[in-house]
Amino acid sequence: MLATTRFIPAGEPTEQQLLSRLRLAAVPGLGSVMRRRLLARFGSPEAIFAADQRTLAAVENVTAKAAAAIAADAGFAAAERLLADCQRHRIDVMLEGTARYPRLLSQIDDPPDILFVRGQLKSTDSLAVAIVGARHATAYGKKVAEQLASGLARSGCTVISGLARGIDAAAHRGAIAAGGRTLAVLGSGLLQIYPPEHRELALEVSDHGAVISECSPFAQPHAGAFPRRNRIVSGLSLGTVVVQASARSGALITARLAGEQGREVFAVPGPIDCRVSAGCHQLIRDGATLATNVDEILEELGPLFESVTDVAGREVRHPAELQLDGLERQVLEVIDQTADGHRAADIDAVGDAAGLEPSRLLATLSALEIRRLIRRIPGNRVERA
Repeated sequence: MLATTRFIPAGEPTEQQLLSRLRLAAVPGLGSVMRRRLLARFGSPEAIFAADQRTLAAVENVTAKAAAAIAADAGFAAAERLLADCQRHRIDVMLEGTARYPRLLSQIDDPPDILFVRGQLKSTDSLAVAIVGARHATAYGKKVAEQLASGLARSGCTVISGLARGIDAAAHRGAIAAGGRTLAVLGSGLLQIYPPEHRELALEVSDHGAVISECSPFAQPHAGAFPRRNRIVSGLSLGTVVVQASARSGALITARLAGEQGREVFAVPGPIDCRVSAGCHQLIRDGATLATNVDEILEELGPLFESVTDVAGREVRHPAELQLDGLERQVLEVIDQTADGHRAADIDAVGDAAGLEPSRLLATLSALEIRRLIRRIPGNRVERA
């Protein structure tokens, strides 16, 4: 992935910096990959517009037509209108590399250089799981999606999906019903909600999280935008759960992208004669983790890229910590506090600090070990897994 942070301010961009980036994005025929290459080559939008057409066309994958459009500054008027539209409709514009840009998304190979956001993104959204699946889902599939989303939301995870009919909508509604957070990633502009019958759902999602798109706000949905959208769904998530999918479902694209991004992939099994479960069974045969409940998902996700503060203000290093009871959490915190320079803690010292008798301490350590949060090492010691 090309480095981009050197040409974007680390803090919040000024209105002029936003306008410069939107001006580049508004150039006809200039996609995000080409914009990233140009920014890596020239260092800033201003330097790109100052370059001559021949120099621009020499950049890899930049066509002569695109170079001519840049030289003519074809996106200037459109950028001004776009920024005014965003301000009028309370749409936030986030630039790759800035402080509020989602950390998980920035780690994929092809992150969108610009995100349009309606609602609010929070740091706790790093604890996120995507739930995706068939548009023509069965009642069973919708029920499972809603139950998993509700359980993940109650655990403190943000639920991410694509606002599509079927499984996606059930996942968003499950998270909202549980009082949790949910993010919807669109394959259209934020002011062109698709499918149109989900306009009210999009408003609910923005009230309980955010609706997100890399497309400009008035962009119409088109077939090519949805596979591109899927990389954002998986890229915002620690793992992707496919609830139902036919053998040629778009949800399988999301699962493949999640695997390529180094994220976990889960699949929910269904009846062997159900067409919309065939894709899930194929994923399981190919190595995806079979998922039937929230515990299985959280325990399989593995340690976070970096610790996150949850909604209760506690530091979380592993998603499985979200399911701990009070005693398990207390013992884990004591292990962290009493660990030596080698990150290991003496079990007897942990028991003394926690005020627990040996039998209760060992039972709690076993529970933490089963969740793969700790491991015992020689010398009557224990350390974080």
